Amino acid sequence: MIHFPALRWGEPYQSLEVNQVAHFATGEPLAEVSQANGGLVARDLRKAQRARDVLREIPCAELVKMVKRAGQLFQTAELPVGDASQSPDDFVRQQSATTGLPEQLCRMNMEKLVGVLAQLDRILDALTRRLDLDIFTKGFGDEDGVLRSYQAAAPVLGMVLPSNSPGVHSLWLPVVPLQVGLVLKPGPQEPWTPWRLTQAFFEAGVPKQAIALYPGEAEVGAAVVNHCPRSFIFGGTATVDRYRGNPAVQVHGPGFSKILIGDDQVDDWEQHLDLMVQSVALNSGRSCINCSGIWASRHTKEIAAALAERLGPIAPLPPDDPKSELAAFTVPGQAEAISGDIDAAIAEDGVEDATASYHEGGRLTSHERYGYLRPTVLRGRATSAAAAKEYMFPFVTVVECPQAEMIGSIGSTLVATGITQDDAFRQSLMAATNIDRLNLGPIPTTRLNWLQPHEGNIVDFLFRARAFQMA
Repeated sequence: MIHFPALRWGEPYQSLEVNQVAHFATGEPLAEVSQANGGLVARDLRKAQRARDVLREIPCAELVKMVKRAGQLFQTAELPVGDASQSPDDFVRQQSATTGLPEQLCRMNMEKLVGVLAQLDRILDALTRRLDLDIFTKGFGDEDGVLRSYQAAAPVLGMVLPSNSPGVHSLWLPVVPLQVGLVLKPGPQEPWTPWRLTQAFFEAGVPKQAIALYPGEAEVGAAVVNHCPRSFIFGGTATVDRYRGNPAVQVHGPGFSKILIGDDQVDDWEQHLDLMVQSVALNSGRSCINCSGIWASRHTKEIAAALAERLGPIAPLPPDDPKSELAAFTVPGQAEAISGDIDAAIAEDGVEDATASYHEGGRLTSHERYGYLRPTVLRGRATSAAAAKEYMFPFVTVVECPQAEMIGSIGSTLVATGITQDDAFRQSLMAATNIDRLNLGPIPTTRLNWLQPHEGNIVDFLFRARAFQMA
């Protein structure tokens, strides 16, 4: 059986306490993972400055070349996995087996990460606004003829990672080229991606002392956040509320992403049906950028029916089937709880399940160790509880709401696609502070431009500009 050690600044550490990672369907143990604890993390992070120091010995431009090379290795090479070795095909099968994500979606996410690494020089150019990266090494330099200083806010970035989708790892890929170390706490079911990326980085020449990896329970995640001056954390609404206003923690929670169809475009809604389907269903609906709400002032019954016709027939298939589009829920009872929550929303007056007639045998398929939920399309009002729901599968509520009331009713929204040519409505969308990423025009909520920040600019999070003079 594969054994994943912890990595204490690149050095493997085998703990007496281990956790088994099993196949989501059969329960067969696939790997055992050494478990760190909060005290170990706190002790090791006393040496965090060394991670930045070893990286500052290598020019940023060279680190960019290394991580671009790491992307090629991640995609094609046989790499160490714990005390064994792993081919790219092994990686896909093992990741699918523990996360419930279909193999074809694992490959898609792998290609996404490789694509980010391949264009990392362009991404950093965009995120730094074409700043000479040597300024981050020296701490000062010339920017358009003006002397500027940028100070690192932390020697390392802590990452408390989830298990739901491998695509989230794209967020930390620019960190090492900025000469900032990494402290990774992997999700319990998904040690595969952070481990394989780490090994690819090492193989490409990145110093091992720059990266630490600590599998473990919640106390390990808490220790990473408490002892890293800057951290990313992923979680639900409660996690977002807990860290709201903490400048040292960037929280990635539910997206509640939406498509808003303006009155000038809604009569032609059928032209945008493919866009809506992609926004809801891509990556089995597991991403925060998947659309959970489609808002329009009219034609909502027709829109919901058309979406249901496209999404409703999608059924669970074995994860190795190339046509498999749905991920399994691998936490016992989770699928049942979500389905019950949806049924409660449907019971609310005025909420309709447009996909009910497509779900022969019901929305929920339960097995002993896992469950599946069929894609679900609801139709309701802005005041319906369903309009504020988001789940980790293809789920969307088509909401009838006057255009003038949309922005004030949609709540916090990570990605909003505004399908409109109405200048006044476009200006209102531009000014809306409850929308983070904005797409104007027929752009899927799931389409990312890696030359734009995802949620906040990681460069601004890790470095601060300060007043500086030198005689």
